[in-house]
Amino acid sequence: MRRTFIIAVVFFAAVVTASAQKFAYVDSEFILENIPEYADAKAEIDELSIQWQRDIEAKFSEIDQLYKNFKAEAVLLPEDIKNKREEEIIAKEKVAKDLQKQRFGKDGDLFKRRQELIKPIQEKIYSAIESLAATENYAVIFDKAGSVSMMYTNPRYDISEEVLDKLGYSYKSRQ
Repeated sequence: MRRTFIIAVVFFAAVVTASAQKFAYVDSEFILENIPEYADAKAEIDELSIQWQRDIEAKFSEIDQLYKNFKAEAVLLPEDIKNKREEEIIAKEKVAKDLQKQRFGKDGDLFKRRQELIKPIQEKIYSAIESLAATENYAVIFDKAGSVSMMYTNPRYDISEEVLDKLGYSYKSRQ
């Protein structure tokens, strides 16, 4: 009997503890699309990306034209001039590939600029979520837009609008 009572108390304590846990989720895409600074940062990053891509494509196009000209003239050129032209083409191709890596590589200019512009916005959002979690006593807050798979979400627990309120932004109402 005593053992059954202890098991019941432990079970009751576990149920009370589990029911005390509050969960919520946010839709970070919704939050970001309602922050004007994010739209500005995204537009700047897109513009930089397009411009840098055009520059790199122009360099590769020039290299392609040099190579075609070289192929057409190679039969008529002396060996030393052929070697010199090949080396020039290879050097230009290396410069273009290095520029491509510098702009779009893992730690390239585009990545760095994205970090400069978007990271402060993400930190503000995280701080607002952290503040809401503390004041509303949430144990866990999921991100619906991320890679977390959520088969069902009750809109009652979506605190995305509260995060925007906390950040001081107005938002487009959901339908």
